[in-house]
Amino acid sequence: MTDAKTATAELAAVMGNDAFIITRSFDAPQDLVWKAHTELPRLAKWWGPKGLKWLGGTLDLTAGGKFHYGMAMPNGQEMWGRFTYREVAPQSRIVFINGFSDKDGNLTRHPLAPVWPLEVLNVLTLSEEVGKTLLTLRGYPINASAAEMATFNAGKPSMQQGFGATYAQLDEYLATL
Repeated sequence: MTDAKTATAELAAVMGNDAFIITRSFDAPQDLVWKAHTELPRLAKWWGPKGLKWLGGTLDLTAGGKFHYGMAMPNGQEMWGRFTYREVAPQSRIVFINGFSDKDGNLTRHPLAPVWPLEVLNVLTLSEEVGKTLLTLRGYPINASAAEMATFNAGKPSMQQGFGATYAQLDEYLATL
């Protein structure tokens, strides 16, 4: 477990200028966008890179709980990931550490980028204004080497595209409700 001083420093890094940041506005109420992020049957309908097949997952949305999921690429290769939740403030904020994992939920290296950081601390916030929901996701590697930090920073444009496509899938899902 992380001590309070380390946790504060990590969150400051996530909120700082070097963090990966993506924002998106959804034409849906905050409650619905929250549920789409926090209920496994809803996550299964939109989460992940476009073109990957959902294999299954588990979700324990509590501090210390995990979201563990698997996806298959078009060539059949499986990719697994996990979130470990640090803070859950219903309807408005989720703080979590994400990384790649094996089928059993053990932390692993990125299957396509071996110098990718093992863990990224993320802060997802939601706010509503006139029936639309603004989502902001900020992420920053923790416990990363200089090479992992360089890989993360070089990967920010790709993350913008990847999360952009994932959130486009969320837009499509929300439009069906």
